[in-house]
Amino acid sequence: MTVGANQHPVAVHSSKPHRYNKAVRIILWVVSLLVLAFVALVIVHHFEGGKKTAPEPIKITITTATAKKGDVGVYVQNIGTVTPVYTAVISSQVNGEITAVHFTEGQLVKKGDPLIDIDARPYQATLLQAQGALERDENILAQAQMDLERYQKAWAQNAIAKQTLDDQEKIVLQDQGTVKNDQGTVQYDEIQVEYCHITAPIAGQVGLRLVDPGNVVQSGENLTQPLAVITQLTPITVIFIVQQADISQVAPRLSAKQKLRVDAYDQDDHVKIDSGQLLTLDNQIDTTTGTVKARAIFDNKNMGLFPNQFVNAHLLVTTLRGVTLIPESAIQQNGQSSFAYVIQDNVAHMRSIKPGVSDGGMTQVDGINPGEVVANSSFDKLQDKSEVAPTTRPATPTTNQSDTNSSNAP
Repeated sequence: MTVGANQHPVAVHSSKPHRYNKAVRIILWVVSLLVLAFVALVIVHHFEGGKKTAPEPIKITITTATAKKGDVGVYVQNIGTVTPVYTAVISSQVNGEITAVHFTEGQLVKKGDPLIDIDARPYQATLLQAQGALERDENILAQAQMDLERYQKAWAQNAIAKQTLDDQEKIVLQDQGTVKNDQGTVQYDEIQVEYCHITAPIAGQVGLRLVDPGNVVQSGENLTQPLAVITQLTPITVIFIVQQADISQVAPRLSAKQKLRVDAYDQDDHVKIDSGQLLTLDNQIDTTTGTVKARAIFDNKNMGLFPNQFVNAHLLVTTLRGVTLIPESAIQQNGQSSFAYVIQDNVAHMRSIKPGVSDGGMTQVDGINPGEVVANSSFDKLQDKSEVAPTTRPATPTTNQSDTNSSNAP
């Protein structure tokens, strides 16, 4: 068909590009939704996976102790000094040269054992002279007594004057006095000879040797250098002080003749050295310190107590029966208050307690019942309601965690 010259051609528009753009938009929306769904799935999976892999709470490993019912002693404690029952400072009673020393340093001697010999020859010579004078005067007395007997017979026959008999009686008395004087001189010289052979006056231990053979010694009370010192070691005593407030607990039992046990511990108050018995209290209180001295006696068979040694004396006054006991190491402090961790279903529960007397590492407490389990270690990690894992391993030494646990205390 022929188009006219004055006719314009008609433009024909196709719908294909429009459909194409719509399809692209749909695809983009679908992809966007898929991306959002994928992101959401990843996030959900991450949180679910996090919940599944979250670590369980860590349980604190602890050692435990079980509260028990028992007896505990009530003690009066204070520092004391070991004091021998007897101490002999040996000095010479005569002047002379030492001829022999029979002991060694630190030797244990018995009463009467020889210690030191001093040259006795001058004293033996003096003794011999005294014995000769005594023998002479005894014979003079015997002669005077024979004359007296003859005068008495003669007087009975009126053969002599009464004055002659009286004079002879007085002569006999004079001679008797002379003999007694000679006997005293002999005894004195015998003692001087005995003083030349010094023996142990008591049983005990000899100290360091202070003299040697050949030394010249002198007698006298003011000498500063003794010949030897002997100290009795078995038995031995400890003198310690008791506070005025505790006398009312001790004195009545002592007056009733009760045997009160005293334990002697070392200077650090950790190791018991020996056990003994209270002997007596002093008869007056020291007003400057408000204390009274007490003396206890110990057998000291193991020689653990040494003269002038400082010890800690523990006087057992009474015994509490049937009380609740826990280890002293299980008690924690928060200022003036005390508490312990009671374990129930593997959970530590902080509980306030009231501790009492302690003995042998165990303490009497109120607030815990016999049979309950308490924590005895790892106090630096424990808090109220902490989950724990008890173990049977021995507890390591711990101290009261006052500062660590102060914020956890009730």
